[in-house]
Amino acid sequence: GRPAAAAPPPGPATKGNMRRAGRAARLMSNARLATVGGFELRLHHLLVAGVLASAFTVSFLIRAQPAEFGYELNEFDPFFNYRATEYLVDNGPQAYADWHDTMSWFPNGRDVSATSQTMLHVTAAYTYAAFGGGSSLYDFTILVPAVFGSLTAIVVFALVRVVGGTTAGLFASMLFAVSVPVIVRGTIGWFKSEPLGLFYGLLGVYLFLSALRGGGGTARGRAMAAARMAGGGIMLTLGLASWGGIQYVVVPLCLFLLVLPLLRRDHAFLAWSVPVFAVAFLGTVPIFERPGLGFVTGIGGVLVGGSAAYLVASSLLQRFSPRAVAVRNGLVFLGGTVAAGIGVLAANAASGFIPLPSFRYQNALNPFLRSVDPLVDSVAEHATTTTAQSFFFLSILIVFAGVGAWLVFSNRERVRSYRIPLRPEMIAFALIFGVAGAYVSSAFVRLELFASLAVILLASLGLAVLASEALRPDVQTKRHVRGMPLAGKAAFVSVIVGLLLVPTVVPIQGNWVDSVRAPPTILNGGTNFGAVFPDWPEALEWLRTQTPEGSVVAAWWDYGYWITTMGNRTSLADNATMDSAAIREIARTMLADPDEAWRRLADMQADYVLLFVAGTKIQSEPVGAYLLNGGGDESKKQWFMRIAADDPVDKYLHMDGLSGTDHFWGSTLAGRLIPYSVLAYVNPATNEQSASYLPGYTPVYAMDLKYPPDGDGPFRLAYASGTFWRESPGPVTAVLVYEVNKGYDPDAPTMEEVREMIAEQQRAALGTAVVRTAAGDFTIQLRPDLAPRTVENFRSLAASGFYDGTIFHRINPGFVMQGGDPNTREGPRETWGAGGPGYAVPAEISGAATHTKYAVSMARGADIDSAGSQFFVVLGDAPWLDGQYTVFGEVTEGRDTVDRLAAVGLEGGRFPEQPADPEETRILAVAVP
Repeated sequence: GRPAAAAPPPGPATKGNMRRAGRAARLMSNARLATVGGFELRLHHLLVAGVLASAFTVSFLIRAQPAEFGYELNEFDPFFNYRATEYLVDNGPQAYADWHDTMSWFPNGRDVSATSQTMLHVTAAYTYAAFGGGSSLYDFTILVPAVFGSLTAIVVFALVRVVGGTTAGLFASMLFAVSVPVIVRGTIGWFKSEPLGLFYGLLGVYLFLSALRGGGGTARGRAMAAARMAGGGIMLTLGLASWGGIQYVVVPLCLFLLVLPLLRRDHAFLAWSVPVFAVAFLGTVPIFERPGLGFVTGIGGVLVGGSAAYLVASSLLQRFSPRAVAVRNGLVFLGGTVAAGIGVLAANAASGFIPLPSFRYQNALNPFLRSVDPLVDSVAEHATTTTAQSFFFLSILIVFAGVGAWLVFSNRERVRSYRIPLRPEMIAFALIFGVAGAYVSSAFVRLELFASLAVILLASLGLAVLASEALRPDVQTKRHVRGMPLAGKAAFVSVIVGLLLVPTVVPIQGNWVDSVRAPPTILNGGTNFGAVFPDWPEALEWLRTQTPEGSVVAAWWDYGYWITTMGNRTSLADNATMDSAAIREIARTMLADPDEAWRRLADMQADYVLLFVAGTKIQSEPVGAYLLNGGGDESKKQWFMRIAADDPVDKYLHMDGLSGTDHFWGSTLAGRLIPYSVLAYVNPATNEQSASYLPGYTPVYAMDLKYPPDGDGPFRLAYASGTFWRESPGPVTAVLVYEVNKGYDPDAPTMEEVREMIAEQQRAALGTAVVRTAAGDFTIQLRPDLAPRTVENFRSLAASGFYDGTIFHRINPGFVMQGGDPNTREGPRETWGAGGPGYAVPAEISGAATHTKYAVSMARGADIDSAGSQFFVVLGDAPWLDGQYTVFGEVTEGRDTVDRLAAVGLEGGRFPEQPADPEETRILAVAVP
């Protein structure tokens, strides 16, 4: 052959050179590398594969971040899904289909295949059989959501590629890989519905759109279209059987079918192909008990079947109409169909002939519906999406989505000028899917992933158009070379990449990547603490090994899955419990009087009650002090009250909606099981303290175990996890298991009550002291059982007339009233409070003595053993004095006299706590019989 011509020497950047460079670049990207069968592998295929591999890898690495804290299943539902998958693997499909789980929803049990996302368990079981190798099923199910979630990035590429071309598909794949709303519901360990549901559901949509785009011009084309349509319907069924939220994909598809006949002219193809999709979908749904035949006969089946029937009728109408009026006839028919559909829905609202979905599905479609069920509202993922959340989730993508929407809305000539294959029906699909996704996501935070998918689709189209326009090869025109200079192209790429990277790195620890970096829920109890604690794993291990097999454990419904799966014990309720009355009964039990709660738990056949408390120990010395409200049951108590709905919430909570009232702490099971009591209320801004609740004040708690292990009350502490006993300050995530005392008789007096009656009788024989003052008399019940030497000293001084003529020289309303100083008879004011008998009495501190209102205690100096003659009457609960001062009595009569003495006018100035008129607080005598 002829020798190849020598390559021309490089020349200056002339118009010709630029044209040749553009052609060379296109030829290089299209260079054939190999041929396999009829497929030609070209360089751009490797580039696409590289981008998709990167998308998968990035997605998987982001989703895998929780594993650095511990390799565990995440959240609550995945533990049941693992247990159900294990049952399927161990017992086979038939046993699984017949399985009635008696350890869940006790005593009724749970029909698993009828109440579960069955396809999740089936897919995991069969992929484990194929790819599990030697790994445990538990470890394998931890990986499942991250793998399928990352594979969905490739499905998204294929779907968007059908809509807007390869470039848009590649953008979509990378954006999906870092999408926060998608990833937070598909991290490693998140063995729940969404990752697999999205994988199957979006794969079904891709096959449907691919069949539409390919058409059926030839026999082979028709066969391929039929196969893809059928496959799309089946995949959509598998998605729906994996996650009920796929219904939000079905709705925009039905809307798309309404406009499709107006955008395509191959009506014969539409008339037979789309029914294949609808029949495949509706025909396979009943195979699964959930969603089952109810979906086909309900509103979902009506929408799918009705929209498919409309498409067939509209296609035939336009095909046999004169071409000049075909579109007009189609529009008239569409208007009539929509009007008829609205009429049917209105009639159904009154008759209920067509079953409607649950409230949460209706709420997503009808924004005017408002939940009145606190059981629905208590679920965090059912919270309404806020504007701030939307901007965080979608960020810069909103801008590119706007560009994409504007570009595809442009006139047809402009659309044709784009170097991406935007066909009218695909533009319509993109807009319908985008608007529908943004619409339904406004109902629940959980559905924000549909807004993310919608924005990714539109943003990818926008980015593809911008890239096409900015990076198009140079084109020679009559007057100049059309195209952006190389520096401009580089700047364009840098700006786009920079904008897309910003939300993945900024702000630090609050960006898209770090937002999913958190411990698995079982390692921190779902608390506010971003660290790992062993409390839950250790507690569940204790349940499994230290309680009798078959034991029934009562707990708030969040923990039911953990108790049943990891603790291997029967639970009353969990996150999937359909009987709302059962959950309401648990809430009512938590708020009942402990004796009544014991009766309720006996009726439930419960053997144990589990409680979870989260807080922070802020101080060890001189007394242990805690802050609660860390995300445990102490933070969920307001939902107990709203779900129980027996009493107004203010019966249990103060006006801040968080701090428990005295009734809550003293008279409810939840308040008694939480092993803490209020120590004081503190103003965090000023550090001021109060014995009672004040607005703006935060309660500080002390440990108070009301049902100890050796108690004889209705409940006994059987187990408390490690951090409950911590000595140093730090987080507390305590799991406490109380045994229900089956031998308890709520009608018989408790040993505590018997001891109190005996103590009351003893106190009556211990003696009293009558303090006679200018304002009246009051009686002190002396307590030699608590402080014998102090009482003897007080009696001796009183009998000698030591207190006669002294005054109550210190009045601090709401705190204390102090007297007993001999200097107050004749000494100057500056000496009041410094006098005494000339000796000291050692302190007698008793754990049974508390500084409640009207308690009488000894005053002292800095030395705890420096008490003498001065004493004080407590004017308001002051628990911070407990353990510091000697309580030796209590005012039992004449408390109104104490109140009058505490209300006298004060001197002010240098002596702000001294009475202005000493005669008003003069002690005339102290009589001791």
